[in-house]
Amino acid sequence: MVLEKAHLTNCVTKDRVDVLFNPEEYTVQREVNWAQAAIPGLSAPLLQFVNGAMQTLEMELLVDTRESHGSAAAGSDVRDQTSKVIGLMDIDATTHAPPPVLFAWGSLTFTCVLARATQRFIMFRPDGVPIRARLQVTFNEFRNVELEAKEIKRETADYSKRHTVGQDETLAGIAAATYGDPAMWRPIAIRNAIDDPRELALGLQLAIPPLPYRDPESGEVFA
Repeated sequence: MVLEKAHLTNCVTKDRVDVLFNPEEYTVQREVNWAQAAIPGLSAPLLQFVNGAMQTLEMELLVDTRESHGSAAAGSDVRDQTSKVIGLMDIDATTHAPPPVLFAWGSLTFTCVLARATQRFIMFRPDGVPIRARLQVTFNEFRNVELEAKEIKRETADYSKRHTVGQDETLAGIAAATYGDPAMWRPIAIRNAIDDPRELALGLQLAIPPLPYRDPESGEVFA
């Protein structure tokens, strides 16, 4: 099996940087942010999704020029190689920001920016020139409005169920069948702006909200 080298591609200039040695491991981290809403009478706060946090990719890269590797001559200053990676944090003159980067290795592709890099030089020539280094790098996921719109087709969030009113049905009966409590008919009436719960037209489409439900006008919570 042919060894595939990991590489970094500058998405602005299209310049490619091949790593001299593939990482031994990498870490991918992802999280989302939720807001807590405290509701009197409930045993725990309600959770409301706020936004997704950026995904991160972390790894350590070994750079060694004690022997020749690709364009790196044997015994050459290893900083000439590490600078190719560190240079991905430089501000691009056309975009006025460091460039987005594509990290690719096998089945892993990650569009990102180089957010953090720590260089540790661990081997030197007799004259003090470093010939081996370890780079601890952190890549942050790169997203923009265009990418988000292409990848995710969003619809308005609506967790209400739908119910078609049948012959002789009442809101109390629908509440009993849905919530297990006929006394919980008021959330259905409020959600559908029904003034007289005794008059339900046959075939009427009702939105059945999930519980707990908060009256948007009075603030009263039904649970």
